[in-house]
Amino acid sequence: MYTLEEGTVAVKIARQVLECFTKGRPYPDFDFPKSFDEDTGVFVTINTHPDERLRGCIGYPSPIYPLRKAVVKAAEGVTEDPRFARLSVEELDGITVEVSLLTIPQLIEVESALDYPKEVEIGKDGLIVEKGTYTGLLLPQVPVEWKWNEEEFLSQTCMKAGLPPDAWFDKDTRMYRFNSEIFGEVEPRGKIVRKTPGDEDEGS
Repeated sequence: MYTLEEGTVAVKIARQVLECFTKGRPYPDFDFPKSFDEDTGVFVTINTHPDERLRGCIGYPSPIYPLRKAVVKAAEGVTEDPRFARLSVEELDGITVEVSLLTIPQLIEVESALDYPKEVEIGKDGLIVEKGTYTGLLLPQVPVEWKWNEEEFLSQTCMKAGLPPDAWFDKDTRMYRFNSEIFGEVEPRGKIVRKTPGDEDEGS
């Protein structure tokens, strides 16, 4: 979907937005590629450096905004991820920024819940679970980082939604999968690479 150059632009803009937003400064005039006019799901993730602990992850799984708007809104949101304290100015030098550009989520249709693990590819698929008012999402890189198998990935996605780990067996539970292209900083404000979970990164 996106070139390394486009991914680099997305990460650099996300970095500028979260720095300006945290410092209370106006945004510069961003130079968006034409491709950023397309509606795209996106997540912005920040991790501590160098220990790579999650510091925030906020985004939009469905393509409800043009990418130019979605990146900005997700970058603003990640500074105030409700799971963590608000990002401080002092932390900006010690975090890396990552942007995941998502495909449209597709319902996984199976005859039996026992078939779900066969329909999930670790390192490629992200998962969304929905049951009633409960919903949860995990990006493709998460099961690789935690070394989960397919069943663990399904269960952890259910738990992310606040559901029991075996909720994916429930006939009222709907599971969706999506793919993403991941671009991120190697070090704070440093080189930006395309990231493939479990594989070597492609650098700019």
